[in-house]
Amino acid sequence: MNDDGFASAIMLALLALAALMCLATADAANVVLARARGQTAADAAALAAVAAQLEPGDEEPEEAAGAAAAANGAVLQECDCPAHGGRAAVTVSVATRVHMLGVAPSQIQRRAEASLDLGRLFERPG
Repeated sequence: MNDDGFASAIMLALLALAALMCLATADAANVVLARARGQTAADAAALAAVAAQLEPGDEEPEEAAGAAAAANGAVLQECDCPAHGGRAAVTVSVATRVHMLGVAPSQIQRRAEASLDLGRLFERPG
């Protein structure tokens, strides 16, 4: 029996497995980072919509939410933010940036809600 090259074949298989694991890790990290970016954008959009409801001006709550989402690299998908409601619920989507194995989704959606209780705003501490 001749075992010449057997070690080379095993090493090649192990290197291929290590490369596959690295690509899978990159895909998973990409999704985790996109979720974090999306949640940040959703939180900012909801807060911007509530702030636009609080101070009357040229910008509607949905416009403020869209601008805040865009500033954080996301797209506003849905905004339940009545003009004088004191609350906002938004959904944004953010694109995943790297697709090593092609199993990561291309878009991540995140949702956030914000509200303003004016009664507590002027309440004295303690």
